[in-house]
Amino acid sequence: MKIGFIGLGKMGRPMALNLLKAGFPVTVHNRSRGVVEELGKAGAHQVFSPRDVAEECDIVLTCLPNSKAVEEVYLGKESAISHARRGQIFIDHSTVGPSTSGSLARAAGEKGASFLDAPISGGPVGAETGTLTIMVGGEKDAFDKAKPVLEAMGKNIHHVGSSGAGSVVKLANQLLVAINLSGLVEALVMGAKAGVDPNMMMEVLGTSYGGSVILNRLGPLLVQRNFQARTPVNLILKDLGLIKELSDELSLRLLMGSLAEEIFSEAKAQGYGEQDMVALVRPLEELAGVEVKSPVGG
Repeated sequence: MKIGFIGLGKMGRPMALNLLKAGFPVTVHNRSRGVVEELGKAGAHQVFSPRDVAEECDIVLTCLPNSKAVEEVYLGKESAISHARRGQIFIDHSTVGPSTSGSLARAAGEKGASFLDAPISGGPVGAETGTLTIMVGGEKDAFDKAKPVLEAMGKNIHHVGSSGAGSVVKLANQLLVAINLSGLVEALVMGAKAGVDPNMMMEVLGTSYGGSVILNRLGPLLVQRNFQARTPVNLILKDLGLIKELSDELSLRLLMGSLAEEIFSEAKAQGYGEQDMVALVRPLEELAGVEVKSPVGG
């Protein structure tokens, strides 16, 4: 079984490396060639277009930054689906709207191929350690055939429904991430302004009803003032735009989601868009006249 991987960014690169480590023959393509050459040295076969990947491989995986890039790879010039064949499986790990996933599934189906929307959660660390959560929408038969490949990259693999369902679950996850982080920064700024050590707050809150994965993973980075981009503000803001589109399609009110989008937009407007999403705290700190960090000598 030949595996193709298109999109070798912060997530795609370690995912492709894990496939190689698992013993799969992997063909890779990326717009910038440096990372392609790097994976070539690790044993991957290098090609120059999505078409090349589709022509060589039985299962083609993609991990791309936005809907435009996904549509270009699958449907544009030298695209993957235009050269699909019967029985082939395409798997997209990008975060896109369910309507995009549905249109790609239909396009693949016209060629006799299958398409799975399989967005991921776990961040770069999860991609590197092969412990990603992967939520998959699409045909169950295709999922079953592809599962051994997915298990080389993730620890929690879930078939969540028909085409588009994986994208919906991922957007629900991103909605919770945005809302939870918005609440966390407000809580920690409030405590810091009142003179409480943020580390002490996090220790107590972590064992209370207010605790969360967001607090445990992102709280320490925030207190350490570590704003180096892992998941940038702009990326979450992009996802919140997709969530807004979906809520409009469903005629659904997402009040907290709208407030989170406003908070993330504020951080972007103040120049923090390329910083990690924990930089969401910085505009509020400026308003409060305090920084969330341990007291000197604390």
